[in-house]
Amino acid sequence: MPRLSDILLTALAPIIWGSSYIITTEMLPGQSPFLIALLRALPAGLLLMLFARQLPVGRWWGRVAVLGILNFSLFWSLLFVAAYRLPGGVAAMLGAVQPLAVIFLARGLLGQAIRPLAVFAALAGLFGVGLLLFRPEASLDPLGIAAGLLGAASMAAGVVLTRKWQPDVPLLTFTAWQLTAGGLFLIPVAVLMVPDWPTLSVTNLAGLAYLSLIGGALTYFLWFRGIARIDPAAVSSLGFLSPLAAILLGWFLLGETLTALQIAGAIVILISVRLGQGGGLPLPRLIRTKPAPLR
Repeated sequence: MPRLSDILLTALAPIIWGSSYIITTEMLPGQSPFLIALLRALPAGLLLMLFARQLPVGRWWGRVAVLGILNFSLFWSLLFVAAYRLPGGVAAMLGAVQPLAVIFLARGLLGQAIRPLAVFAALAGLFGVGLLLFRPEASLDPLGIAAGLLGAASMAAGVVLTRKWQPDVPLLTFTAWQLTAGGLFLIPVAVLMVPDWPTLSVTNLAGLAYLSLIGGALTYFLWFRGIARIDPAAVSSLGFLSPLAAILLGWFLLGETLTALQIAGAIVILISVRLGQGGGLPLPRLIRTKPAPLR
């Protein structure tokens, strides 16, 4: 079983991600999400590379490219497409299917058995997010729904493959590789979607610095650390804390209303996260407990 300290440190990542909504709306209003994604990933990756001072070798170039695309380039692009085309509650609910996807991908890619408790926790978390955010009058756009589901699948695959591929390098180096790769692949997307780049104010730059250094470099260091130490399904269940943190921060900082239904959703989410930590299995023998050497 994972240590409580590992769970708490990993949980900090989605909790901090929950603050991204306030930072984006209050400090980066009207900016292109693709530009924000690029400026969030690439500076953080390059900064960490200055400390890492090590490049991938051999087959790790391809693996890092795949992880960078899944965890950052593809995931963030699809996430923002869904956010633009769907109400926030619907987009969040689609993203909340990720823990279920992780359970089944871990079965196929890691050989881990599907635990009923893990499935129940994932379904409970999805229900809790629905109580927290969903509105019956929300409009449903087919392209937005497809983007939300594909984005959840992209992150789920990134979580499982990050667990499967553990290089024999410091975690900071592995994080730097993925952030940099993700940022590089976002360059053509941002150029295509934002032909005329805006002039950024001091407030904009401060918001980007927070998203890049705190919401990017720090949180993904903690997230990848958790993936390396905790069962993938248990890590993924912690992602339910992100919409919960967003709602609570909006209530505390912006004076937004918190309804009884949302409080019930918050309680269900907390229960699902707790159950999710007990839904994992010890590492099967086919998975190395020590990182594989670089080749």
